[in-house]
Amino acid sequence: MPDTVKKRNKMGEWPADVGIIALELIFPSQYVEQAELEVYDKVSPGKYTVGLGQARMGFCTDREDINSLCLTVVTRLMKRNNISYSSIGRLEVGTETILDKSKSVKTVLMQLFEESGNTDVEGVDTINACYGGTAALFNSVSWVESSAWDGRFALVVAADIAVYAKGNARPTGGAGAVAMLVGANAPLVLKRGVRATHMRHVYDFYKPDLMSEYPTVDGKLSIQCYLSALDQCYQQFCSKSQKHGEEHFGLKHLDAVLFHVPYCKLVQKSLARLMLNDFVQASEEEQLVQYPGCEAFKNVRLEDTYFDRDIEKMFMTLSKSTFEEKTQPSLLVANQVGNMYTPSLYGGLVSLVISRGAHDLAGKHVALFSYGSGLASSMFSLHVSLDASPGSPLQRLVANLTHIKPQLEIRHKISPEEFESIMEIRECNHHKAPYTPQAPVDILFPGTWYLDSVDALHRRSYKQVPHNGLSS
Repeated sequence: MPDTVKKRNKMGEWPADVGIIALELIFPSQYVEQAELEVYDKVSPGKYTVGLGQARMGFCTDREDINSLCLTVVTRLMKRNNISYSSIGRLEVGTETILDKSKSVKTVLMQLFEESGNTDVEGVDTINACYGGTAALFNSVSWVESSAWDGRFALVVAADIAVYAKGNARPTGGAGAVAMLVGANAPLVLKRGVRATHMRHVYDFYKPDLMSEYPTVDGKLSIQCYLSALDQCYQQFCSKSQKHGEEHFGLKHLDAVLFHVPYCKLVQKSLARLMLNDFVQASEEEQLVQYPGCEAFKNVRLEDTYFDRDIEKMFMTLSKSTFEEKTQPSLLVANQVGNMYTPSLYGGLVSLVISRGAHDLAGKHVALFSYGSGLASSMFSLHVSLDASPGSPLQRLVANLTHIKPQLEIRHKISPEEFESIMEIRECNHHKAPYTPQAPVDILFPGTWYLDSVDALHRRSYKQVPHNGLSS
């Protein structure tokens, strides 16, 4: 550790308990049923609902884009938590949905700050597949812990619209945005010293055509990259945790485990994979006692198991109760909305919070795995505050998310035929200028920002649906 850091620690200059103070989540006001898509696409029953683990998929019309999603989620976070725009010193957006190769989404959000007169706001956009939101969070935490910090909050925004060309990948789409208020004395504290990262150069999923919203995907390679990155991050995470006093660190030390969610079934397999990692690291005696029926796998190499159905089935069975306890509560939003890309992991955090509540979460240790194709990945942990008393920061964070479940239920159901028509309109008019969006505004939630027009110079103008209180 450098001498300067030692000095800072001895003098107590680190801000206490840096982490997430408040959360906000938004998703589209319309969805399509995955079971109805199965019929419409003429695939086998259960392919999307059981095979992918998805129930509904949220999607955006041509009235919403990355800028409008971010405008909406920031406005909601600030209003719901009664935060002044002048109290924000850093704002960073993590996204892979690109409208402009030069102008950042963050600069669009600065129009929200005009009335406050606050232009002293650091940060721009961070871009890498589904990982940009995590990079933005890490950067914001580092800012609060740095000599540049002036005592104000940092604001992290993760948002994306995940759309695919018609075919097998389309049901894995989704859309949404998460905003996180970062500062000291937080109820969700990022633990120092145990962050693990794994990065490589791989073409598993990428977007080389800037005139199209659709990615180029190597599906099998992408799954292999996700699982191998998970192995690498988890092994480093356990090793660093052991150096911080946790002997033989593993799943048993974690109260919840959250993942980036391309689709829910992959997350269940990923939790099983962590148990496989624990099995490989266990002694022969521990393997016999703690993992009955796995004797045939004692000499297995992880890199040989990505598509081994026997091992996958065995460890999914062994980890079923662990999954139900530690991971399934985090899949509520993903199951109902789909893959949101950069906000996906943090939609999982919101899901965990609203599923468990303040008293159940108090004092818990939560691990989070973030993956973005290309590839970039990290595993890190949050320690939840022990104080869940009325009026505590943890209780306020939870209370300000109680609208999420009711809002999921008041969305508009759209038929597969109409969904396909809306996707065709998006495809035909992506980056078109001048352009006036065709979709109705009255289907949007109150308070939603939406695209009003695009002029001949590609300049975008936005309006806001009138508010109907903060219930939305």
